[in-house]
Amino acid sequence: MKNILILLVLVSFSTSAQNKFLTKVGLIHFEASVPSFEEVAAKNNSVTAIINTENGEIAALALVKGFRFKNALMEEHFNENYAESDKYPKATFKGKIENFDLKGTETTYILNGELSFHGKTKAINNISIKVSVIGSKITLQGEFSAKASDFDIEIPKIVSNKITEDINISFQFELLEK
Repeated sequence: MKNILILLVLVSFSTSAQNKFLTKVGLIHFEASVPSFEEVAAKNNSVTAIINTENGEIAALALVKGFRFKNALMEEHFNENYAESDKYPKATFKGKIENFDLKGTETTYILNGELSFHGKTKAINNISIKVSVIGSKITLQGEFSAKASDFDIEIPKIVSNKITEDINISFQFELLEK
C-alpha cells in the first residue's frame, strides 16, 4: 500500500511538472530617458520567471540590485535613493495570460497582473505580449509603462526634468520545460 501511495505522488508531480516552463535568465529592461539628457536605462538579465501552460498563470521575480546601468553612479543612486533596494530587494509580477493556448508558433495575447516594487503593488493590465513556441521552449516578449509615483518613488526637483514620468519596461523570457 505504501509503494502505491509513493507511486501516485510521483506520478502527480511528474504530470504537473509538464505544465510548467521556467527561466532563471530572463531579461527586463527599463528606460526613463529624456531627449538631450543622459540615458536613464538599466537591464537585469537574471530574472526568474515561471508559466503554467494549463491556465496561463505567470510569475516573475527580479532582484532590484540586479539592474545594471551604463553609469555606476546612476546605479548607486537608483539602489540607494529611489528603489531603496536594501529595504525592498525584490520586484515581482504575478499575472495571467488571457485565453492562453500553446497551439500555434507565434501568437499575441493579453497579460493582466500585479507588479510589486518598492513595497507597493499596482495592477498592470492589457499588456500585449508575443508568445512563440519552438520545440520545448516558450518565448514571451512584451512591454508596458509605469509611473514612479505609482510606487511612492519621489524624484527630486533637481533631476525631475531629466527623467520621464512614464517609465517604459520591456521583458523577454525564454522558458524551458521544468
